[in-house]
Amino acid sequence: MKTAWCCALFASVLGTARAHAQPPVSAVRWNNGVDMSGEGRANAFTLGTVIQLDGRYGVDDPEHFVNDGLLMRRIRPILQARVARRLEFRFMPDFGNHATAIFDAYVDVRLTPHVRVRAGKEKGPVGLERLYSGAALLFPERTLVTNLVPNRDVGVQIAGDAGGVVTYSAGAYHGVPDLGSTDLAAGFGRDFNGRVELRPFARSAPAAWRNAGIAFGATAGQATGALPSFRSAPQQDFFTYTASAVADGLRTRFTPSAFYYYKSFIAFAEYARSTQTVSRAGVFTDVANSAFGVSGAFVLTRETVSERGIVPREPFNPAHHQWGAIVIAARYNRLSVDPLVFTRGLAAPAALAGARAASVAAHLYVTTNVKYVLSFERTVFLDGPQAHRPPENALIFRLQLSLQPTL
Repeated sequence: MKTAWCCALFASVLGTARAHAQPPVSAVRWNNGVDMSGEGRANAFTLGTVIQLDGRYGVDDPEHFVNDGLLMRRIRPILQARVARRLEFRFMPDFGNHATAIFDAYVDVRLTPHVRVRAGKEKGPVGLERLYSGAALLFPERTLVTNLVPNRDVGVQIAGDAGGVVTYSAGAYHGVPDLGSTDLAAGFGRDFNGRVELRPFARSAPAAWRNAGIAFGATAGQATGALPSFRSAPQQDFFTYTASAVADGLRTRFTPSAFYYYKSFIAFAEYARSTQTVSRAGVFTDVANSAFGVSGAFVLTRETVSERGIVPREPFNPAHHQWGAIVIAARYNRLSVDPLVFTRGLAAPAALAGARAASVAAHLYVTTNVKYVLSFERTVFLDGPQAHRPPENALIFRLQLSLQPTL
């Protein structure tokens, strides 16, 4: 199913390319990856990748809750194309985490320079940190908040912006559990997702406030079937529902957030509340789980930060007193499971009532495309009625190669 769908999508792009024949390729260049384009970039094709090697180790972990060792966290070739100026395509599979999956496979039709329609598989337009690229994160893993928002989903979205002050997106999707992904669009349009981002000072305020903003994301739809599990930064589950409990009714999410970028400083905060009607043995319960997180970072070498990451002024070369870009980061986040889950018998016996975590991290950008990350995260778990887990102290190391060209 995945292969047939993607081949049909790619054939559609090729067919459009033939119908809008342009002059042959006039430039092949390095643009954080291979970039081939025709005159005026009406037609373009780019090839990039993200590769991440992680080392994860538990500190003071006698029960070995953290799986010590090395992991290929992400292995993602990235293919992007533009045809006849208005049609764009992105395809990104992933071979990391001991699995193979298609993460992005969509086509954009640009109706105007500021409005586009997208169809295919992509990130749902909901959580702030979820929308950040995995190559530009402040920590090896996202906060606990992303446990409560969708990952990738199949659907149709319309999005646009108004002069950089207002950005919006709204779409209809198949619908996935919290933290979930899907490839199959059976029962199309179960979830309706929307997001509005405001940068009220983007055009008129002093530079210190131009990249300050707020965002509001939400989803609503009917859900049946599997329920999610929640995991800590080292990707260890700490909460699961009992096997006989299923989603069976309305699911909604609400995710307000705020962000601030200025020169070498970045900070953002995010809250998520996910509600779901859950049934077990004919009894229905409206469950509401919530989470919040606050993150910040500062570039010691004074490069400018953005959502796409950091570009060092000079490569790392100690012999010439060049230190690349050095970043320090800190965060605090917490997830709380609805107490009704336990009083109504909806949780698995080993399920915990939530978690709170504090983290610090340091980045060394050797070049624009290569960086090292070292982080330490302490997670304290909230006891469930039948379960207790000692705090989790995780040391995570990452080596990253990121080649992400832009169309």
